[in-house]
Amino acid sequence: MAQLLDGKSLSLEIREDVKNRVEKLIHKNGITPHLAVILVGDNPASQSYVKGKETACRKAGIISTVVKVDALISEVELLKIVDDLNNDTSVHGILLQLPIPKHLNAENVIEHIRSDKDVDGFTPKNVALLTNGFPHLVPCTPLGIIRILKKYHIPIEGQHCVVIGRSQIVGKPMASLLLRENGTVTICHSRTKDLQAMAKTADILVVAMGKPKMVNSSYIKTGATVIDVGISRVDDVIVGDVEFESAEKVAGFITPVPGGVGPMTIACLLENTLTCYESLVENKR
Repeated sequence: MAQLLDGKSLSLEIREDVKNRVEKLIHKNGITPHLAVILVGDNPASQSYVKGKETACRKAGIISTVVKVDALISEVELLKIVDDLNNDTSVHGILLQLPIPKHLNAENVIEHIRSDKDVDGFTPKNVALLTNGFPHLVPCTPLGIIRILKKYHIPIEGQHCVVIGRSQIVGKPMASLLLRENGTVTICHSRTKDLQAMAKTADILVVAMGKPKMVNSSYIKTGATVIDVGISRVDDVIVGDVEFESAEKVAGFITPVPGGVGPMTIACLLENTLTCYESLVENKR
């Protein structure tokens, strides 16, 4: 049976560390870290995610402002909101909650966020820095996965790392981070031929396809580390992209869903908010 990679307990450690750092920074600078989240429309899932981020910020001593706007807002109006937050010296981090309505160009809106306030690590400058091996602000989910691997002393250097999924949010930045740790990386996706055979070559398998229980034990090499990024609700039960019951019998290490990667995403968001704060406040002293 595989050993569980407990992201929840690690996330609590990180959040406690962030809380202590925030207290020291406020005492030193007299300025409280401040994260602004832009929420477009009333998507229930997005509202739930934003509420979770608000709660995490409050517990860490970080100010959290949610800018709620109507789903029918024009792109010009939304960009004006981004510009106002960019120019607000009391705001240190900006996050656009995705997805946004289809009449808005998410890439264009993200490009307008100041790169030094980009807590998601999605702006072109931060993507380029990561791709070139000099990361500053890194997407939270891939960063959380690296933290899990290091916490459990799972070697990355020289290992074959297969990432299933090529999104800008997880797949591509995950590959860049694994390369930075000297892993040998293969990115797979929906058009990959014989995905099952490719996945089974992985020492570290990261699954981020958004397809519930897509990967079962037949995709997994004996003893491999399996990282499940997916989260879906099936028959009122939360499941990942990995069929956990069969996978844990083959894998050496595996993240549960829930309680694996998800909590680490929010913990790393808090860390990224402090990184923004330090670049805007600490480095300007």
